[in-house]
Amino acid sequence: MMFRTRRLAAASVAVTAATALVAGCTSGSGGTSGASGDTLTLWTHNAGNSVELDVVKKIIKDFNGSQDTYTVKLQAFPQSDYNNSVVAAASARKLPCLLDVDGPNVANWAWGGYLSPIDVSGSEVPLSDQLTSTVGDYKDQLYAFGFYDVSLAFFARRSVLNEHDIRIPTMDKPWTRDEFDAALAKLKRSGKFAYPLEMGTGGTGEWWSYGYSPQLQSFGGDLIDRADYKSASGTLDSEKSVEWATWFRSLVAKDYMAKKSGADPNKDFLAGKSAIQWDGSWNAAKNAEKLGDDLAIIPPVDFGNGPKIGGSSWQWAMSSTCSNKEGAQEWLKFSRQTKYFTEYAKATSTIPATDAAARQIADYQPGGTFDVLVQFAREYAEVRPATPAYPYISTEFEKAAKDILAGADPKTALGQAAKDIDNNLKTNNFYSD
Repeated sequence: MMFRTRRLAAASVAVTAATALVAGCTSGSGGTSGASGDTLTLWTHNAGNSVELDVVKKIIKDFNGSQDTYTVKLQAFPQSDYNNSVVAAASARKLPCLLDVDGPNVANWAWGGYLSPIDVSGSEVPLSDQLTSTVGDYKDQLYAFGFYDVSLAFFARRSVLNEHDIRIPTMDKPWTRDEFDAALAKLKRSGKFAYPLEMGTGGTGEWWSYGYSPQLQSFGGDLIDRADYKSASGTLDSEKSVEWATWFRSLVAKDYMAKKSGADPNKDFLAGKSAIQWDGSWNAAKNAEKLGDDLAIIPPVDFGNGPKIGGSSWQWAMSSTCSNKEGAQEWLKFSRQTKYFTEYAKATSTIPATDAAARQIADYQPGGTFDVLVQFAREYAEVRPATPAYPYISTEFEKAAKDILAGADPKTALGQAAKDIDNNLKTNNFYSD
């Protein structure tokens, strides 16, 4: 298969990174033959995440011990280097047989020729049992699947909200925009918080699209016209999108939120520096441990078009250049056991991708401490645009949103982003095959 040379994302791939990466590959096809059978190389982004990496290692060990036909060999990379490493290896046709991919990038990697469709029929866990946000489809073909998802939520202290006579919302009755703005005004007037709201504005990269585009969508806007994925103009710079951007900027103008938050927003929230935090489920266990019953896990605000959160996280896939696709798919099928779905969720404090796994974890069972996060993922998740253009769209949205917080005119900033995205789409022939 021909690899497209167009970029995966805005960042360029350094020659030194490509050289080091290619030198480290065991073979150009991701698999070799040896005395112990066929060896399949597996790449993961988890080098800096020991708890998740340990689950990957366990699955590999169990698979290798379950049969003597294939041997899976692990190679782990730091998440910060991973995507560029994959692009470099793809350009050199040095991809491994098995690799993980961030959910929003599945369409781009499939379009780019990095991935092959997979068949996991006959595995213990049917795809139909999974949260839809954990299944990576492109053009009606399955390219990847994940063991977990994460959820966005507001976190607050019940005692603080009660002290200021602020209603604690529920899924049946989430905050409206007016309620939310009024709550922030009350908290600001109290004088107890320099910034009552913490939304992680010091973050970089995908957090901006993951964290803030659901709020844009709740206003009624979006990153691109999803009818055909051929234009952002008229959508990203629509009246509703500009309304979101104007509101987003007002949070800084009114000192409700910092233009650029600190290095550890969750630590600041737990220290009482902020009253309400917009954050991910990955910090839910830490928050509950610190605050106990005083912790309120709050649904996203309904800004007029329903509450929204981002959907999709890391998933597993097979490369298009794998010389032993049968073996790779055997590993993928083997991994699809409820016990592994459960172990991933336990180790990473993430949302299990299946109800069967959730029932085996007390906090995620119906009525459990974090069951509400499962409900958020099921009811509110908006998967980021499933188009090969998404990495470019995400980069342009981040730039525009940062400019807006810095004082740029919302309509102008979003209009420029929409034009740049449209030019990218046209340059790439709308990412058609």
